[in-house]
Amino acid sequence: MHPLTTSAFDLPHHLTAKAHPALIARDEQHFADVAGTLEESIADLTDRLDAARTAPAGSGQAAFDRDQEVHRLTARLRTLRRFGLDLCLGRMVGADGSDPVYVGRLGLTDAGGRRLLVDWRSPAAEPFFGATHAHPLGLASRRRYRWTDGRISDYWDEVFTPDGLEGNAALDDQSAFLATLGGERSDRMRDVLGTIQADQDAIIRAGSQGALVVDGGPGTGKTVVALHRTAYLLYSDPRLGHRRGGVLFVGPHQPYLAYVADVLPSLGEEGVQTCTLRDLVPEGASARVEPDPEVARLKADARLVAAIEPAVRLYEKPPTQGLEVETPWGDAWLSGADWAEAFDAVEPGTPHNDARDQVWEALLTILVDKVREADDLDAGADDSDPDFGGELGGSDGSDDEFDAYGLGGGEVPTAPLRKALAAHRELTQAFGRAWPLLEATDLVGDLWEVPAYLRLCAPWLTPEEVAGLQRAEPRAWTVSDLPLLDAARQRLGDPEASRRRRRQEAAVAAERARMADVVDHLIATDDSDMGVMQMLRGQDLRGALVDGAAVPDVAGPDTLAGPFAHIVVDEAQELTDAEWQMLLLRCPSRSLTIVGDRAQARHGFAESWEERLARVGLGRVEVASLTISYRTPEEVMAEAEQVIRAALPDANVPTSVRRGGVPVVHGAVGSLGPVLDAWLAEHAEGTACVITAGAAGAAGAVARVLAARPRVRSLAPELSKGLEFDLVVLVDPETFGTGIEGAVDRYVAMTRATQELVILTSA
Repeated sequence: MHPLTTSAFDLPHHLTAKAHPALIARDEQHFADVAGTLEESIADLTDRLDAARTAPAGSGQAAFDRDQEVHRLTARLRTLRRFGLDLCLGRMVGADGSDPVYVGRLGLTDAGGRRLLVDWRSPAAEPFFGATHAHPLGLASRRRYRWTDGRISDYWDEVFTPDGLEGNAALDDQSAFLATLGGERSDRMRDVLGTIQADQDAIIRAGSQGALVVDGGPGTGKTVVALHRTAYLLYSDPRLGHRRGGVLFVGPHQPYLAYVADVLPSLGEEGVQTCTLRDLVPEGASARVEPDPEVARLKADARLVAAIEPAVRLYEKPPTQGLEVETPWGDAWLSGADWAEAFDAVEPGTPHNDARDQVWEALLTILVDKVREADDLDAGADDSDPDFGGELGGSDGSDDEFDAYGLGGGEVPTAPLRKALAAHRELTQAFGRAWPLLEATDLVGDLWEVPAYLRLCAPWLTPEEVAGLQRAEPRAWTVSDLPLLDAARQRLGDPEASRRRRRQEAAVAAERARMADVVDHLIATDDSDMGVMQMLRGQDLRGALVDGAAVPDVAGPDTLAGPFAHIVVDEAQELTDAEWQMLLLRCPSRSLTIVGDRAQARHGFAESWEERLARVGLGRVEVASLTISYRTPEEVMAEAEQVIRAALPDANVPTSVRRGGVPVVHGAVGSLGPVLDAWLAEHAEGTACVITAGAAGAAGAVARVLAARPRVRSLAPELSKGLEFDLVVLVDPETFGTGIEGAVDRYVAMTRATQELVILTSA
């Protein structure tokens, strides 16, 4: 037994009845055991981590395994230190009378092998989240804890059988989940793991085969499901581990990623990469919105992304005219057939710029073989023939002059011949024209600058559409260009990779030569009796002496380039067909979690999910619906429903499960300051958001009002998606736009409110 210095419970005075020993004594004992085991585990993990970090790094697989072990130990140690006792989410008691099972963020076992906490993702923990009164899953009762500063500030009991009534004091209408819904928001998503609902948990634990769509309206917990499903899949499916590609989480915008940044680390998963679609392409950070709707529509078509392939192929056609290549060992004719043979040497799937080295090596091999074949045919020639020497530039045929070219009168030396060919100016110039290094920005920019090039690559476009896609500044990138830039970069590869490899090879060769001179000097000046320095003649030892610090590093890989074993994409209803290609390029397994709401699509979403995803290349699709809004109060949802149904009568508006008790307030824009001041005075915690269309005058006025008011943010409607705030103030919502886009923006903005909504309009 490991007694705690203080009780794990710190219940406020009005909850004194819940502090009775008969209700919490068993928990107190269990938490004492957890505390002791945590202390031992942290000490053990610290020692193991120190040992792993100081162990020899090794190379290859050994180095990778060591790094993975350091990462695993670090992540677990950080989680244990961060949470302490509040690793425990709650407990469940089986209807069979067995001992309570305590559920935690991580599993925890004491030195004697007793399981103190079961991991929330394990099958053993599933009833804790999935049990309902209709389907209790073998439970008699369930207890959930609310933790504040490392101690339990409240707990709630739910019972599923008459026997479960014994020893439970929190049998009221306010369950643990509903009690958290009215809590104040901050700039980070709240920890809701302990209150995951049964409908959400069923989706979290669904398998990873194919594409799973999580469809639901505002406040249904789609983002919660997406994040927790990410952690669950990494735990339960070994095919998705970091060694197999890992998981990529794609959000709609940077404020959203900042909002959810703490969730996955709190679940013990720190290796998941998160990004927006803009982050997948270097040009994304500065890309502007496409100003012409018709141009945006054309670029949203996946066929235009597919046009990148023929655009590259035009640069991979072998020359048809031959080339005479002269060398000190003889001449060789490089025919059109030889060019074609070299071009065919590219391994399937190799990016264009990476394939350049393969084509070059194939060309050199062809030419070396031709020179050597010609030399074999001339092998019987009389060395005294004056014409033989003349072919080498007037040589008298002496052995010394042959040796200057690496010719000792014997077989043509391969290495010097390849070196001579690689330095052949006419050959390298012809090759540079035949297979040029290409930049993605140049390739795509040419499509918007050269109409004939675009017509060749996209023959389905009408002359008017081709003309419409041309622009005066072809490299003034827009968001609609990003899928094409991404496809081009994936197809081309890094144009600097070949140059870096050659620079590195040259640096290694120079370092080897320098070390060879050093070794030769050491051997020549060695005056020891045993000639110790003679051992340096070994090539392996000479190689080991090369100074790696003198060799430039090759740039590391793009970590967002993929492939990934699974991709989770939130707010997926906004993706165009072209943008979907960016994700599918990175997910060859086609294992995806797709989260969205068709009614929140700013540009409309008339198809079903199955129809839409089949069109972009996903054939195996399952749809799971969330229909209950846990976040948005009934008063807010009722008014928001009128807004969206006016534009989309069949919108899947969810049903709110709670009333906030505060009606939606309407007023004049001039009252913005007093509205915020009154709310801030009444609420010591929580966050508010002013949502405005962002016109210069309105944005400036809002900025001045917000300047001296803490805990209040200002966002454009499209950047509020996925977020939530205690108070939401809409400023002139009619300026958000017209048609479906305007209605969706108003609907989304209104449903960000978890407690109060205020709508202010200009007179």
